[in-house]
Amino acid sequence: MDIEQIRNYCLSLPQTYEDFPFDEDALAFRVMDKIFAMISLSNPEWFVLKCHPDLALQLRENHHEIQAAWHMNKKYWNQINIFGTLPDSLITDMIRHSYAEVVKKMPKKIQTEYPELLTVTSPLRP
Repeated sequence: MDIEQIRNYCLSLPQTYEDFPFDEDALAFRVMDKIFAMISLSNPEWFVLKCHPDLALQLRENHHEIQAAWHMNKKYWNQINIFGTLPDSLITDMIRHSYAEVVKKMPKKIQTEYPELLTVTSPLRP
């Protein structure tokens, strides 16, 4: 996947928007104000996604393109090299997983008010 495909896929998820919370290079994707993905515009191979801690370790062990994220909590965030050999389907699965991980931590009130958030499920399991 290239940066534009990633951007389009992230923005296709319910209640998602993009912004630049830190500088003009780090593009963040948020669901209900919570970041679930970020990508560097100057170095798009720096793409980070939230992940269940057990699954994060499994993915890092099985794919050299997936590492602990450099500037994020390494327990929960993976850095993905999109220019490696990962299939697009795995990248989209990891995006969905990240989104679902963020949504499941939201208050039940928000989940009830915005049921479309729960339509995005993760095909990945720890």
